[in-house]
Amino acid sequence: MAERDTALRPEIRVRARGALDNATGRFERETRVAVDDGWDLPEDERLLRTEIRVERPRSALSFNRSPDLPFDRSVNPYRGCEHGCVYCFARPSHAYLNLSPGLDFETRLIARPGIGAVLAQEIGAKAYQVAPIAIGTNTDPYQPCEAQYGVMREVLEVLSRWSHPVAITTKGVLVERDLDLLGPMGQAGLARVGISVTTLDPGLSRSLEPRAAAPARRLAAIRRLTDAGVPVRVMVAPVIPGLTDSELDAILAEARAAGAVAASWIMLRLPREVAPMMKDWLEARLPGRAAKIMARIREVHGGRDYDATFGKRMRGEGLWSELIAERFRLACARQGLDVAQPPLRRDLFASPAQPGDQLSLF
Repeated sequence: MAERDTALRPEIRVRARGALDNATGRFERETRVAVDDGWDLPEDERLLRTEIRVERPRSALSFNRSPDLPFDRSVNPYRGCEHGCVYCFARPSHAYLNLSPGLDFETRLIARPGIGAVLAQEIGAKAYQVAPIAIGTNTDPYQPCEAQYGVMREVLEVLSRWSHPVAITTKGVLVERDLDLLGPMGQAGLARVGISVTTLDPGLSRSLEPRAAAPARRLAAIRRLTDAGVPVRVMVAPVIPGLTDSELDAILAEARAAGAVAASWIMLRLPREVAPMMKDWLEARLPGRAAKIMARIREVHGGRDYDATFGKRMRGEGLWSELIAERFRLACARQGLDVAQPPLRRDLFASPAQPGDQLSLF
């Protein structure tokens, strides 16, 4: 790969991160590039560490009207994600914070403690109409910093008290910590969890998703959730054509053996800054295959790195997209994962009892 300008200072040591650089966000007026000033003075090498800031949330629920999504509302306990998945479609959102979608996205995070109380106010409003809340749709609620901040736990406690339906997506095995809440909610038809498995190859996963749980550990989490009564969907997401699409059958078989009851897949999405980031990763990690994989990615997106058109962005188009979809359908049928999940219950939603409330006679 040809040498190019970089925003990363030479004394910064990067370990277990997905992005290879920290390119300036697209809304910044100036572009930052590290240059040699000619003084040749030694700099103390230092490891790039995760920094977490706290935000006081003013709102909890985010609404969308996307025809590609099966939900219309979500909650984001964190901004940025330490899992560092190089392909993450949410990376461009960090530019709105005047931060880089590159290394900043996985090292400069924002936690939102107090969001549970805000959520309780919003779902307790008289005009509120109950519908499932999706969590983990942008960044992972069970990323490593959740062990310290417990923001997801805070949200889940509110939803449990109100008997509010919730669908969670995660790669984080910290979800097992909340089985005391998720188990009863799952058994009551109020909760389900989607576990994302991109590859079964631990070496590839360590490079693609450097701080996410290993594939075998995610499969173990499927088993623990299932044993607790929580319906689990394995999410083969993203499918990277030319790199991970050959693993569809194996992933579904392993997930079914672990107890998954449903499955879904999403094509690799490379919006805005994610496309050059993915190209850099391929050239650095798989130089002999990089050009072929990028060519396949463009084939499924109409000749471009990414096509954001509704109806195409999650599946792609063309021959390779159709082959992946058919292969997934057949594999699901073989594993018994092609059964539609029942809708999450809304009829149990109710305000939790408060001290001093009069007890019901019936």
